[in-house]
Amino acid sequence: MTLFTKVKWVLGIMVVFLLILMTNLVDRQNFAVVKDSIETIYADRLVAQDIIFNLYQSVLEKEVLYAKATALPPKNRLGTIDAQVTQSLELFATTKLTEREEVIFNQLKQAVADLRRLETTAAAQQSTAAAIPDQLTAVKEQLKALSAIQLSEGKQQLFKSQKAIGSAELFTQLEIGALIVLALAIQLILLYTPRVAEQEV
Repeated sequence: MTLFTKVKWVLGIMVVFLLILMTNLVDRQNFAVVKDSIETIYADRLVAQDIIFNLYQSVLEKEVLYAKATALPPKNRLGTIDAQVTQSLELFATTKLTEREEVIFNQLKQAVADLRRLETTAAAQQSTAAAIPDQLTAVKEQLKALSAIQLSEGKQQLFKSQKAIGSAELFTQLEIGALIVLALAIQLILLYTPRVAEQEV
């Protein structure tokens, strides 16, 4: 095998190797985007939505207690609900929050704190504060706003993963075309024999 033939083989193999390496790097990046989006949708959106649902249930339970009670609801039942609310708020704080989400979450915590102050005052006076139902409504409004963000952010993550998958599919099609062109080019390189070599033979 002549030196020229060896060079042709090396060049052909290097071109194929570089194409495979480039394809692998692009595919890896696209799959990383999809993986990150799926994890975000679950960990920071579905879990957060479940926490919001639990908080909303707790607020509704308080509303029912106040609606049914002629005076103050049972203190032990309110304490149990408050403990559940505190736990849910702590869990929500561990999720990944957007800037807008963090603002509303802080407003929610303030609304919950204001509600508890009203309840403490009402307990001290042994009467139901007239402002408590309105404050419960304020808490629910913050929860609705947080819930809307989960849907919006979830859609964005889904769009991001769809875009990555679309890029991977497009690149796969381009890769097939490039492989065909390279196969033809390698064939031409391997079959080509320079005139100098022909004269020497």
